[in-house]
Amino acid sequence: MTSMQDPLGGFIAEVENGAGLQTPDAAVVRYERLCNEAQLDIDKEVPPPPVAIYIGDSPACTFGNFSASIGKPKGKKTFNVSAMTAAAMTNSTILNYRGNMPSDQNGILYFDTEQSKYHAFRVFKRIARLTHRSNQEINERIKYFALRKYSVEDRIGMIDHKIRNTQAVGLVIIDGIRDLMLDINNPREATLIVNFLMKWTEEYNLHIHTIIHQNKSDENARGHIGTEINNKSETVLRVEKDKNDDAISTVEAVYIRDVSFPSFAFRINSEALPELIKDYVPTPEAKGNEAWDP
Repeated sequence: MTSMQDPLGGFIAEVENGAGLQTPDAAVVRYERLCNEAQLDIDKEVPPPPVAIYIGDSPACTFGNFSASIGKPKGKKTFNVSAMTAAAMTNSTILNYRGNMPSDQNGILYFDTEQSKYHAFRVFKRIARLTHRSNQEINERIKYFALRKYSVEDRIGMIDHKIRNTQAVGLVIIDGIRDLMLDINNPREATLIVNFLMKWTEEYNLHIHTIIHQNKSDENARGHIGTEINNKSETVLRVEKDKNDDAISTVEAVYIRDVSFPSFAFRINSEALPELIKDYVPTPEAKGNEAWDP
């Protein structure tokens, strides 16, 4: 069965077996070819990757890499990623995201694994409203998929299929990376999913942004998949509500390979769209009564 028909099974076989099912001579040929492909030459300069999205002045999201947003449930992560997607669509600045997509690779694939079709469509409409573009242009540039009802294997297969067979894709959003796994704490599954992200981004020279929840008890991204994403991502953003004002959400860099950016904040305005709060200063946390000192 080919990887197109069964991408998860095919990929597992490729990772776990390698050339193990081949004859020794075939294995030698295969590994020699792979090593030649992977070897760097000190005399051949490797150019920096093009930037897909700047955050402030930081080249935080580049082609050939993936990034992630983490945060507690209902922290406005999807609102934040809506702004990021709209900025990429228009090559303009929305919140603190500045799109930099090339004209020959500016297509966007958005996969929503968590929400019903109705709620996914509301997110799609929000992105469209942020761009101020026609429905025709939105449909041409953004392909939005609601994957909630499908099995884990089918979700992975559908994402793999569209990445392989959609022309000029530069940005892929996976809203709910946890739903590409059966067990969020399974290290083998986590490694396989992150290997998919690395494989897709490098082979098709695009950027992937994923969303994952934080643990309820601490600030870490959930499960083994969260640990793997933290380790392998180019940039990890934390999106969370202001501790003293639930109407405000803040965005900060938890991990970033390039220069960092100042944290910023946004609120949802009267049109139900994310709106940047300029010159935001966090409200100091209220302190309890100090211990009595005789």
